[in-house]
Amino acid sequence: MPPLHSLLLFIGAGLLLNLVPGQDVLYIAGRSISQGRRAGIVSALGIGAGCLVHISAAALGLSALMVTLPAAFNTVRYLGAAYLVWLGIQALRHSSRSLTLVPAPAASAGRIFRRGMATNVLNPKVALFFLAFLPQFTSPARGPLAPQILLLGIIFDANGTVINVAYAVAAGWLGARLKTRWGSARWLNRAMGGLFVALGLSLAFADRR
Repeated sequence: MPPLHSLLLFIGAGLLLNLVPGQDVLYIAGRSISQGRRAGIVSALGIGAGCLVHISAAALGLSALMVTLPAAFNTVRYLGAAYLVWLGIQALRHSSRSLTLVPAPAASAGRIFRRGMATNVLNPKVALFFLAFLPQFTSPARGPLAPQILLLGIIFDANGTVINVAYAVAAGWLGARLKTRWGSARWLNRAMGGLFVALGLSLAFADRR
């Protein structure tokens, strides 16, 4: 366990980082606006589970291996990008068929959870972030690094999940308001589809530095 002042600094820095909307927040907001608050919350939980995979990898040193092997980095990055683009294309295809806000056939909570988890696990920048951020608050003098990284990662992930759920609730409220406007559903479908495609392309062509 890090000293109290170091732990408080870590929690404060983590909260600030999580409050800044990023790719995960945009994904959650897209789900929540188009499919409802429940879908957004389940997506947030899936993303939180995906973060646990990266945290475990960082603790075991697997992330360091991915950094040293550009082919591994690019493979995971392009898989994640392709997955997001595929989700976006599916939403765009279904937007032209009806005015429903559901961008695809109704998905179960389990499927939404797995999709949220996949978008996070397949984003190598999340692995790089944890590899760079978590060790800053560890020390060999306090024992093995792996347990320290796991503890800090779980704290960070828990705080981030709470914030993401709050974003999902807020986006779900916005989506519910927009549902009352005639014709808005089709445009929300298209907006979510375009958002996922944009996220995928930005991930594929982003500078790895």
